[in-house]
Amino acid sequence: MSENGKLDGAVALVTGGGGAIGGASARLLAAEGAAVLVADNRMEAAEEISAEIVANGGTAQPFELDVSDPVQAEAAVSAAVTAFGKLTVLVNVAAAVTPDAPVESLPLEDWNRAFAVNLTGPFLMAKYAVPHMRAAGGGAIVNMASQLGTIGVPDRSAYCSTKAALIHMTTILAAEVAADNIRVNSVSPGVIETPRTLRRFDRVEDFQAARGPLHMLGRVGKPEEVAKAVLFLASDDSSFTTATDLLVDGGYIYLKRSGKPAGEKA
Repeated sequence: MSENGKLDGAVALVTGGGGAIGGASARLLAAEGAAVLVADNRMEAAEEISAEIVANGGTAQPFELDVSDPVQAEAAVSAAVTAFGKLTVLVNVAAAVTPDAPVESLPLEDWNRAFAVNLTGPFLMAKYAVPHMRAAGGGAIVNMASQLGTIGVPDRSAYCSTKAALIHMTTILAAEVAADNIRVNSVSPGVIETPRTLRRFDRVEDFQAARGPLHMLGRVGKPEEVAKAVLFLASDDSSFTTATDLLVDGGYIYLKRSGKPAGEKA
């Protein structure tokens, strides 16, 4: 199944691996030679992605995981090591869906759930993964942040705050494990076409028309485009890259800061 063999011999654990971005990442890592533990809180989704990888000649196993549960987080890491002999790549994609609401009316349980999954989850996964990655001689951790971790939007305080904190935690962890030959980076996508982002629209065309102009490139992104950034940060192609947040946002942040519509010159 390996295309270019960029991850031959690697073992990857992908949380949120049954989703659009997590699934695309798991498929691409496997295509480049990694054995992949596809972890998701929806076992059926994890099984579907794993079966697809295996059918295409790759190596994968599913695992049911709530990343906010420390027992399950540790068990997922152990499962990857038991199944494949080691762990060299951790990709934290799992994220909670939070309702849009101003701070004054956002339920505390929604705020807490966002932090439990989006921030504590990657913390727990790294906590249990780092010793195994150190034992394997090094590796790479990729955290899925968001452009909204750099530029927040009203009514999404929980999501934006968790992603901003995740970017910051990424740099701190990178400093802590650099001597162990473990690189830690994050990816900040723009608006990506996924079932989660499409849920507010009746048609894909309406979604594209509404969200595309928010980006300098005039369109939303695809999960596969984010997966390519994950592959870059997980492979030796990024061997001199750590403590970095890689924007894969189609120019979203530039336009947000400039206040100019897509295509308009400065």
